[in-house]
Formats: sequence, C-alpha cells, structure tokens
Amino acid sequence: MPANPMQMIFFVIVLGLLLTFIQVGALTVAFEKLGLSAQSAFLLLFCSLIGSAINLPFMTVDAERPASDSIPAHLRELVQRNLQRFNGTTHIAINVGGCLIPVIFSYYLIFHHPLPIPDVIAATLIVTFISRLTSRPVPGVGIAMPIFVGPLAAAVTAIGINPDQSAPLAYICGTLGVLIGADLLRLRDIRKMGAPIASIGGAGTFDGIFITGIVAVLLA
Repeated sequence: MPANPMQMIFFVIVLGLLLTFIQVGALTVAFEKLGLSAQSAFLLLFCSLIGSAINLPFMTVDAERPASDSIPAHLRELVQRNLQRFNGTTHIAINVGGCLIPVIFSYYLIFHHPLPIPDVIAATLIVTFISRLTSRPVPGVGIAMPIFVGPLAAAVTAIGINPDQSAPLAYICGTLGVLIGADLLRLRDIRKMGAPIASIGGAGTFDGIFITGIVAVLLA
C-alpha cells in the first residue's frame, strides 16, 4: 500500500516512542528475556516498523456488504468511508511487520531454546482457542479482539506449561495463537464484513499479534 504523509508522520512518532521505551528499559527487558542483544532487539523493532507499511497480496475473495444495523454506532462514520471503496470483493494481504516478522521470530525462538515441541503445540492451541472465542468481526473494519486478552492468556499458559522457558514460550504461543485464532480462523467471516482490504497482521507493528508477543514476555 502506498505511503501518505499521515503514515510517515505516524511512523516517525512511533519510532520516537519505541526509542524512548528502549531507553527506559521496557522493551529491552522483554528482548533480554528472549536472549537478544540490544542491537538485535533494535533491528527487530526497526524491521517490524518498516514492515508494518508493507502488505503482501495473498488472495481476493467475493464479499458481501454488511447490513447497516450490524454496524456499531460509534464506528459507522469510519465504516461508511471504508464502504465507499468496497466493490464486492475483499483483498486479503499478509502484513510484514505485524505477521510475517513475528512468525519468523517465533520459529527462531523454537530452534534456539530448549522448548519441547509438545509444549509449544499445547500452549499455542490454548491461546488459539481463547483468541477465537474472544475475537469478533467488525463490519467494514476487520477482526477486533481485546488487546490484553492475548498477552495474559499467553503468559499464564506459558508459566503453567513450562515455567523454566516461560518467556520464549509466551512469545511463541501468543504470536501464533492470536494469528491462528483471531486471524486465520476468522477468514470466513471476512466475506461478510464489506472490507475492501483485510490484512493478516492487521494494523502492522502494533497489531494484537505483535503486542501479544512483547507483553506476554514481560508478564511471563
């Protein structure tokens, strides 16, 4: 998707906030628990920020315009703007910063920490179930999910299953669980939302997938 001035301003503001968080130590602590150096952590964050502006086309599906009474009142103005661009199809894309990079990093953690595969599968299934249960389609917008449900579910699940490796397990099951439960298992719902574009990984870096991984590590 082409960048516009507002996206560039948002990018600069978010980058400044991230640098501030690193200085005060919040994100540094999270990535240290995952075994990353400060330089590697910054590189991961920077790539995620850049990637949040990149949506890779995946497929196009036929979709329906949502009924007006199904749209929450506080979202109707936003939805009406989106529906003006809706032409009966929804373009599904994969967001690099909000989906692809967190998934690749999850696989990196699996192979660089002594995590039994059954633990990873069990934890991911639990978070997937919770994400599917608590997420919901918002007509004209996308899939919504309470932002702290995923991190809390991932942290508690990781501590309960493998307390010795709770930090990497929390990131992995949080990332993959939210991706599967709130995004992939909701693809069928996208046909009824009237959204012109649906991005797996949604809002990019600060989509639920990315936030779930980082906050889950801090809690675990």
